[in-house]
Amino acid sequence: MDSARADILAAESHLQAHGWIGRHNESFRHLPPPDLPTWQGQPATDAACDAPPLAGTGWTLLPMGQTPAHGVDARWLDALDPAQRAELFAGLPPPGEGGDAAPFAWAHRALCRQGLRLRVQGTPGKAPGEQDTVWLQLRHQPRAQAEAPLLVLDVDEGVRCMLIESHEHDPAVCAHGLTQNLHVHIRLARGARLQHLRVAAPGPQDRRAHVVHATLAADAHYAQALVATGGSYHLQRCVVQLQGAGAEARHAGLLLAGAQAIDHHIFSRLDAPRTTSQVEALALASGSARAVANAYTRIAAGSDDASVRQRLSGIALDGQPRMVLRPHLEILHDQVQAVHGATWGALPADALFYARQRGLDETTARALIIDGMARAVLERCLIDADGTRLLTEWLDSGWLHQAIARHLTLKEPAHG
Repeated sequence: MDSARADILAAESHLQAHGWIGRHNESFRHLPPPDLPTWQGQPATDAACDAPPLAGTGWTLLPMGQTPAHGVDARWLDALDPAQRAELFAGLPPPGEGGDAAPFAWAHRALCRQGLRLRVQGTPGKAPGEQDTVWLQLRHQPRAQAEAPLLVLDVDEGVRCMLIESHEHDPAVCAHGLTQNLHVHIRLARGARLQHLRVAAPGPQDRRAHVVHATLAADAHYAQALVATGGSYHLQRCVVQLQGAGAEARHAGLLLAGAQAIDHHIFSRLDAPRTTSQVEALALASGSARAVANAYTRIAAGSDDASVRQRLSGIALDGQPRMVLRPHLEILHDQVQAVHGATWGALPADALFYARQRGLDETTARALIIDGMARAVLERCLIDADGTRLLTEWLDSGWLHQAIARHLTLKEPAHG
């Protein structure tokens, strides 16, 4: 029996024995995912998308601007080939270590058909602190109605990397509603730095689960700025493990739920001294949308001078959306600093008043205020010079401005 078939049978056996996500699972209590068959790629839904050969389906890796991408080793791997499958999953934790989201890992292992392994290496002859910054753009277009793509990214010691990763459903490439169970594994070596801008924009009928695992060695820095729109079901889950002393992780989630659903989880585990974790989320919702922002941070024993900050915010733009903001701290050590908080409400009335006093109509004023709040969340995550440039180049594309404009045109009757 080939390894792919063995993994499929093992996953199916595990899921049949233990079931899909339990009804009382705390992480998915407020926004439970669709049933297991949705994520298994049944023959009736596993048809290929109507994508032309040059549409760029799957992973596409591009350099950013005029900056050469030195030292990038990229391998596109076929998970149905035994040798390539072994290379694709080499060194990754088994599905059973997925915690309360383990069923997504088992379902992913069974359905995975393709993946990309990236290694960003240092420039030969340069010390770790003198490495050139590597700029990359990574895009993924769906290949099938039900799929489980995989990305593994390793950043070598002392290397700085700027990455834009985008997932957008282009109806011209694939007109079907899609199911996608994506897993990303990021591993930063000692002193490595990764500024990571993720854009996830599913179609209205799409069901997506993106699970990101990041591990940081000593003095590694990871900043992830996530911009995500709502869908029929949309889960964004990030698990960050700060394993080395002096490691730092920042995470910002800009959740544009619209009138649909989005579930955002960020789990941080501080396992070493002088580690730092900052989590911020801003959820914007309208109509009868459902938006969840769930932040959990665990500070292990022995984590001297660890620092944690959680800030979750929700704004109802129209109608009666349901928003759940859940900050949570588990502190197993005394010598730490930890702050968390959650707030929700409407757009600030005074800001709207002053904007209208300057001759702006209400829609333009609301868009201007929302744009400023959204940019501020992302800027607080990508704070250094390279991160600012990364964010500026993306903002210049006009994507965020257009997404906010679409948000403000959503009109749904309020439900009593």
